[in-house]
Amino acid sequence: QVQLVESGGGLVQAGGSLRLSCAASGRTFSRYVMGWFRQAPGKEREFVATISQSGASTYYVDSVKGRFTISRDNAKNTVYLQMSSLKPEDTALYSCAASISFGITDDRYNYWGQGTQVTVSS
Repeated sequence: QVQLVESGGGLVQAGGSLRLSCAASGRTFSRYVMGWFRQAPGKEREFVATISQSGASTYYVDSVKGRFTISRDNAKNTVYLQMSSLKPEDTALYSCAASISFGITDDRYNYWGQGTQVTVSS
């Protein structure tokens, strides 16, 4: 069982930056692939980024490549999403999730946090 708690969301102007954190409970964090997803009002949940257990491999949705960076600190049981050059279309509820295998679809992820809201004003 893994419990995930996100933090770091907020209101930011377009062009600004935010760093999201996701803290995991338990001693097995390093066994899990971690992902970030987002859901805007009226839209389906969308994959954003994922990182392998060691952190050696990452993958991003095209719309955030070059602007967002996913990283993890297994000693702190935490995964991060550094977001830069934010756009109004990045506004969404951002959730982290844990999976036993690498993937970009939400059905691969077994554990989910409650999410943290990111709002980007124009």
